[in-house]
Amino acid sequence: MRSVGHSPTVEHPAAPTLLAVGVDAGGTRVRVEARHGPRRGHYTELPAVDVSRLPGLLRGVWRTWRLSPARIGALVVASRGVWTAAERKRLERSLGRVARRVRVMSDAQAAFEGALGGGAGLLVLAGTGSIVIGRTPSGAWGRAGGFGPLLGDEGSAFWIGREWLRATTAGEDFAPVRAIVRGTAPVTRIAALAPRVLANARAGDRVAARIVREAQRHLARLARSAARELRLRAPIRMSWAGSLLVEDGWFRAGLMREVARARGQAQWITPVEPPVAAAARLAQALLAHGASRRRSSTRT
Repeated sequence: MRSVGHSPTVEHPAAPTLLAVGVDAGGTRVRVEARHGPRRGHYTELPAVDVSRLPGLLRGVWRTWRLSPARIGALVVASRGVWTAAERKRLERSLGRVARRVRVMSDAQAAFEGALGGGAGLLVLAGTGSIVIGRTPSGAWGRAGGFGPLLGDEGSAFWIGREWLRATTAGEDFAPVRAIVRGTAPVTRIAALAPRVLANARAGDRVAARIVREAQRHLARLARSAARELRLRAPIRMSWAGSLLVEDGWFRAGLMREVARARGQAQWITPVEPPVAAAARLAQALLAHGASRRRSSTRT
């Protein structure tokens, strides 16, 4: 007589965990952070590339991490050179095969989200380039600056390096400058001079000190312009981003003094998280939203 029992349980392999990935594509570095739930799963930094080359760069990162695009459940790319809806959609289309869901935003917006954690206020960003970005209590965005090295970037590392070369180059000294201008990545190489200029200013060099003060005043003027455009009332919540302000507290303190002179009282807030972490956090929200929609459609 055959015994009657339970049918053997067939175990199906668990579906691979989908990752949420944030990308901070700035003027000098591209930072990529992937998260498994609440923890960081992968992280890498690479030299900056043109925005058009981001899809290829990210596919290379997935190969290095031994991941397929199907494992990337949500991707949020915070990129320089992206501001309008048309620019965002163009880049999202080019990234369509890199991840399941893609959202593109300005790198300055991600920096704002990371620094101020949402809400209204102003962010002063000074790295290779410069921009002041703000948001009103109703969620409207505004900006001042951010037009790149040809038309703007006042107060940035590039601006400081360029002004230093202008002030200290004469006669036969022009040869090394010409080599920088005609070489690869001239903007990045000129911006790399800024830390030396700041060090010279701290040591008492009058030319360097003048350049640094003017850089801080430029940034303060941009902040005043953005505050006026958005009609923000004092005291304005403010924070900072970019290598110049994150890495050099002395330069940052000088900016705060200039903002107080130009704009009045401000409530300065230490950045909560870096832009790449903010982008990864937004990617997690995008992934959770997609999962919620799938569950809802399954129930109906």
